[in-house]
Formats: sequence, structure tokens, C-alpha cells
Amino acid sequence: MSRFWSDTARRLTPYVPGEQPKLDKLVKLNTNESPYGPSPRAVEAIQRAASEDLRRYPDPNSDALKAALARYHSVRPAQIFVGNGSDEVLAHAFIALLKHDAPLRFPDITYSFYPVYCGLFDITHTPIALTDALEIDPADYAAGGPIIFPNPNAPTGRLLPIDAVEALLAANPDVPVVIDEAYIDYGGESAIPLVDRHPNLLVTRTFSKSRALAGLRVGYAVGSAELVEGLERVKNSFNSYPLGRPAQAGAIASVEDEPHFRDSCARVIATREWLDQALTALGFEVLPSAANFVFARHPKHAGATLAAALRDQAIIVRHFKLPRIDDYLRITVGTDDECAALIDALKALV
Repeated sequence: MSRFWSDTARRLTPYVPGEQPKLDKLVKLNTNESPYGPSPRAVEAIQRAASEDLRRYPDPNSDALKAALARYHSVRPAQIFVGNGSDEVLAHAFIALLKHDAPLRFPDITYSFYPVYCGLFDITHTPIALTDALEIDPADYAAGGPIIFPNPNAPTGRLLPIDAVEALLAANPDVPVVIDEAYIDYGGESAIPLVDRHPNLLVTRTFSKSRALAGLRVGYAVGSAELVEGLERVKNSFNSYPLGRPAQAGAIASVEDEPHFRDSCARVIATREWLDQALTALGFEVLPSAANFVFARHPKHAGATLAAALRDQAIIVRHFKLPRIDDYLRITVGTDDECAALIDALKALV
């Protein structure tokens, strides 16, 4: 450790992102990126925005993007917050909404950035165990401190139905509840229509998955104007120009190209169902998934062993060395050809 580090830097355990290997003929199924390209309209908008106007700062409030998102979700622009990917939006939410005297609550198996943010921002937290079936049970979230969870959950892919979400909100009307909907477009019902009935609800979304713009880094949140104002206060104390001109332009064009978005989602869902069936036929136990990945284990083979053997064949999946899930593989839904290559490799291994 450097002798120049602060105490905060010394005590942190940073988030470890998915590997971005540089291998020949790589089948990359480890970071939940879309297997298909973004809207051509988005690419064109990004190219147009990459002009000499880049010498000028972008709109600090991203008003045009907020207006487009507000129209899309049938809310007011004052209910929209945008940032550099949903990770930055979540970071602002941890500071603005989730740091209270009562411990923050989230599942024990979930997006591993949550405990990292707690360490960075000195937030006390209490993990809530998933059920034996690796599901979130709303009954485990009776009255208490603030709450955050992904829906569908990550890395399990399991969806909490909207009626269960409402039950959880009804039991927690007096604390902020943040629902991270990074994967909701692949088979779940969004909680965004609930924000006007539940002023404590904030829903975060990303352009990185279903809109295939992971390289652009755009995320947003939808909630009451009161919650969004708290996020804006943090943003303007940290980075008042979070989204560049190309990012704003590309995101707007993506939102306005609904046919491309729907087609891409449908293709991923169809391949996910095929992959689920193919893995099951090989003896894998596959959790029900509403995301663009599946979470699976084989009763006769360790997850780490399978992940290493696949990597030797330039097929990359995600393995987590964590209690309760260390035998599982999180497998991104790729193209049909990529998923077929994975199954062919697994046939030889299992």
C-alpha cells in the first residue's frame, strides 16, 4: 500500500469488473453486453455530435435527454436524473438517499458494487439472505432501513414480480427504496409506473444492456421530483457535466428507435430460452432468468473448473468465488452461434 493513500483508500475493497480479455476468436459471455449493435439511428446521432462543437461544454442538465426519457416513461422531466452509466447514478443514490442511521438493506447475493459503495461512503448495511431457491422474499424486508436491490437480481437473474415489489413498498413507506432495473427489458415488468404512488421509490436504468450502448456510458433514474433533487445536489457537487454531447445525442436517438430496441430484446429472449433448454439437457440446474444471462450449475462439476476449462477454449463466462454460489456460472446470452459454441464445448466437458 502506498504511504500516501488516505485511510479511506486503504480500507476499500474495490469492485472487480468482468474481464475484458484480448484473445483470438473470443466467445465473450461474461459481462452481459448486448450481442447485437445499437440502433443505427443512435450511431448516426453520435457521429453527427462528434463535430467541432466538442470544444464547448455539453448541456449540464441534459434537458433534451430528460425530455425524451420523460415522454418515453410518461413522467415529468423533473422526475428524471441522468449520469455516466447506472453505476454513477447508483453512487449518487447511495450518497443522497441511502446513507441514514438505520443500516441499508440489500440481498446477500446481489450486485457486488453495493457493498463497495457502502465501504466508499461509510454506509452501514445489513445483507438479507436470499431464500434457498435464491429468490428475494419481500417478507424479509419488513419495516427497517433503506433498501436497494436489482430486479431481476444479479447475478441470479431471478425476477421479483410487480405485485411482490408493491408489497415490499407498502411495508416500507418511510424509507427510500431503490430498484436497479439494469435487466428489466428482458422479461420483467418495470416499477417505474409505481413512482407516482410511492414517493420513496427510485428506479435506476441503463443504456448499456438492452440498448447496446455499454461503450457510451449512459444511465438514468426515475422517481419523485424530491428524490431527483437530492441526486442533482450530489451530482452538482461532484461533476456538473456528466454526459458529453455524443452520449446525450446517442441516448436520445436510441430512445426514439423503439422497433430496433424491441427486436433486439426479442432476439436475446429467444436465444436465452434455447440456451436454458440446452444447458438443462446437459444436466445443468438453471435458475429461471428474466435477464440477458443465465445462472447455472452442474451437480457433478465445480464452477471454477468449468470456467477455467472454457477459458482454455477462448470462451469466457463469469464465475463468482462466493458462498452459496461458487458452483454457478453466470453466462451472458450471446448470439446464436456463440451460445452454440458454448454448448458444444460443455458437451465435451460434462
